[in-house]
Amino acid sequence: MLSEMFKQGLFITAELHIKPDVDLDKAINAIHQFCDEMNNEPGCSFALALQDQKEPRKIIFWERYEDHTAFEQHFQADHTQRFIEAGLTDLVQAFESKLLVKEL
Repeated sequence: MLSEMFKQGLFITAELHIKPDVDLDKAINAIHQFCDEMNNEPGCSFALALQDQKEPRKIIFWERYEDHTAFEQHFQADHTQRFIEAGLTDLVQAFESKLLVKEL
């Protein structure tokens, strides 16, 4: 996984907020499972979830996909649809980015 972090690809950073009426432990367990499933997707090099220390309901996903096609396929995956349909979180913002590297 570490070697993939330094290869060009499509990096996604997404801020989600666990809804106030959702049990925090239930949501965290679902997020762990979702990351495990994302890490087994073809074209997804890694998916990490980070929890804000001051606002525990704020979750940051950091993901790397080989390309935009792999990212689009991510949304077609059954586990992604299940996570969205569970309604545990709201998407606050998301960014698509690439590595900032010096051209040779």
